[in-house]
Amino acid sequence: MNRYILFLAVTFSISLLSSCTIDNETQIYKYCVYSAETFCAEGPFAKCQKNGKLSNTCPYSPGSSPSSVSSSSSEPSNSSSSQSSSSSSSQSSSSSSSQSSSSSSSQPSSSSVAVSSSSSAPAQSGIVFGAPVAYEGETYQTVVIGTQTWFQRNLNLNVQGSRCFGDDSGGDSKGNCPKYGRLYDWATAMTLPSSCNNSTSCASLIGAKHRGICPSDWHIPSPEEFETLIDFVGGSDIAGLKLKAIDGWKNKNGEDSYGFSALPGGESYHNGGFDGTGAIWWSSSEETTPYNIVLEAYCMYINGKYDYASSPLSCIKSTMISVRCLKD
Repeated sequence: MNRYILFLAVTFSISLLSSCTIDNETQIYKYCVYSAETFCAEGPFAKCQKNGKLSNTCPYSPGSSPSSVSSSSSEPSNSSSSQSSSSSSSQSSSSSSSQSSSSSSSQPSSSSVAVSSSSSAPAQSGIVFGAPVAYEGETYQTVVIGTQTWFQRNLNLNVQGSRCFGDDSGGDSKGNCPKYGRLYDWATAMTLPSSCNNSTSCASLIGAKHRGICPSDWHIPSPEEFETLIDFVGGSDIAGLKLKAIDGWKNKNGEDSYGFSALPGGESYHNGGFDGTGAIWWSSSEETTPYNIVLEAYCMYINGKYDYASSPLSCIKSTMISVRCLKD
């Protein structure tokens, strides 16, 4: 009898300890605190991103944590039927049918202002949003990934010589620019003379955080900054999976784990024609070659069929690809 009572007591104690462990594992906290960015994401949260700390108090001003990334767009259309998309402003069409002969035209005025972070924005669990930025008639949501803050979508600034996927005229007859952003050759993206696309090195004209066509306090990423991004999300083998949007890729969608929401913006070749199977972005650095003959600059690439991302790769400067701005 005594043995039976002892058995019941032991069983009850084990059950009680197990229950306490489960409750501890599933504890929910009100905030994720990101000390490096002096930012709090409002929950509830069971876990935070790598540099976040669970807490029920916020020592900073809490930011908004809007709810669900929506990337229902498909690959850039090359057909005559326009894709439906919403843009915060109408883009003026450019009559240029070729690359700009003088990319050194005055830099776009920076009307960039931080928009209230209470603005509605797409989100997924674990994604940390920065303040939206208004620039030249468009509003760009931003995302904090590790120590970096990125535009959540490609730049869609209509400057001379830029193109929308599928339209060589400089216009947007296929309706692709609001979703995928515009495509730029390297000199245009960097706001350098068009001769920088040719064999001349323009290294002496490149700043440490080179603004290019991005707003004030933002810049064209360096190859090293792209590598920092790739390393933070898990390395080149899975970075494509982590950075791709959850929808919009013909062959293989991603998880969009950090809100980067990469879509296959594609590229336009200097002699005409388009390829929309991948996502490619300019960096601010030229590829160094012997005899100072520089026809290429470094870029970052996400493949449409696989999970990897690559940086730095070499891209011919006259090729037109996307720009993703990074906060200074």
